[in-house]
Amino acid sequence: MKLKLGIPKGSLQDSTVQLFARAGFNIYVSSRSYFPSIDDPEIECMLIRAQEMARYVSDGVLDAGLTGQDWIAEHELGDGKTGVLESVADLIYAKQSFGKVRWVLAAPEDSAIKSAKDLQGKTIATELVRVTGEYFKKQGVKVNVEFSWGATEVKPPVLADAIVEATETGSTLRANRLAILDTIMESNTQLIANKTALADDWKRTKLENIALLLTAAIQAHGHVGLMMNVRADQLAGVLTLLPAMKNPTISALSDQTWVAVNTILTELQVRDLIPKLKAAGATGIVEYPLNKIVP
Repeated sequence: MKLKLGIPKGSLQDSTVQLFARAGFNIYVSSRSYFPSIDDPEIECMLIRAQEMARYVSDGVLDAGLTGQDWIAEHELGDGKTGVLESVADLIYAKQSFGKVRWVLAAPEDSAIKSAKDLQGKTIATELVRVTGEYFKKQGVKVNVEFSWGATEVKPPVLADAIVEATETGSTLRANRLAILDTIMESNTQLIANKTALADDWKRTKLENIALLLTAAIQAHGHVGLMMNVRADQLAGVLTLLPAMKNPTISALSDQTWVAVNTILTELQVRDLIPKLKAAGATGIVEYPLNKIVP
């Protein structure tokens, strides 16, 4: 038996492959094939655009796949099947960072458009057509929502009056002299599955195991392990310096006057902390990378 898994093609592809690698799964993508190989014989991968993932998972073409909440919402507002998808894991990572993406309403900085209400009867360009239409419907504002095939940020003011676009940092919008007027929705990646696949015990267990490892890989991002030896009579001073996720692990050594200390902390904390630990009496300090942290 195999699990049919959709990998998002496009902007999320590289970050997804990297995340799977940290989780222990090596995916090999070829420019000539939509079927990447993976070093797990129980998984069969297929590259699918994130915008289409929810549709193919809900139709049962795939058992599961990774896509954003934005495209799930877009699918469920359309004429596709609803109520057949389930989120197996909430995975906060994106194209450029380990954060959420915002879909924002934006208009030229020098225009008279300062809010959604100012767009009555005007044209909005976006890839997220249905969600945008639903937003303006709730605002009580009638607009013309046009699908954008890309480069949406360059369309105002000639080809559209405003846009709804995804952003992580807002830098592209600022570069095109666009001001953010409102946030339509926040989105992050989901590992989704159709309920038929989840009804199969083997597939459910396989997906839950994948979700555990992916979540652990995200949890480990930006963290490192730190271990050191400390004289027992200097331990209290060293412990006051350590900002651990939980209490540091203290282990006895063969020489009872010494102990080993092991802890987890962020990479940013290490550069300032190591000199202080050395000054407090720690020796044999070793920093090591972490691929996964399982709570």
